[in-house]
Amino acid sequence: MAAPRVLFVCRRNAGRSQMAAAFTAHHGQGRVIVASAGTAPADTVDPTVAVAMREVGIDIRQNLPRRISEADVRATDICITMGCGDQCPVLPNVRYIDWPFDDPAGRHLADVRPIRDGIERNVRALLAELGVQSAPMPTKSLS
Repeated sequence: MAAPRVLFVCRRNAGRSQMAAAFTAHHGQGRVIVASAGTAPADTVDPTVAVAMREVGIDIRQNLPRRISEADVRATDICITMGCGDQCPVLPNVRYIDWPFDDPAGRHLADVRPIRDGIERNVRALLAELGVQSAPMPTKSLS
């Protein structure tokens, strides 16, 4: 059986979708093909989001936001939208799920942590649904 392909889409591809893709890549350990994109991508990953992810041992500082394309959606099995509204291309034979998380842009770290933790819970539940056993999180933060 081929690895499931999951695409996370948010507006700026600088926070929610970056966190979701990073958690999926980490927990899926190569058993899921994962990508993220945005409908109006920012220039960089949100720095507070990057700090929040480093707290749990995942470094996304070098990730680059990118614009979603119809080809991205065609190449996926599951498209998870996270606040991109109706700007995401809708194609047949793709399963769509909406995760209505608040946008972490401009928020304090204390406000980003619950968003991060909720996204991780959803990722773990998605992986379980797909039959992919989650990897444990690292025990220490990255320096």
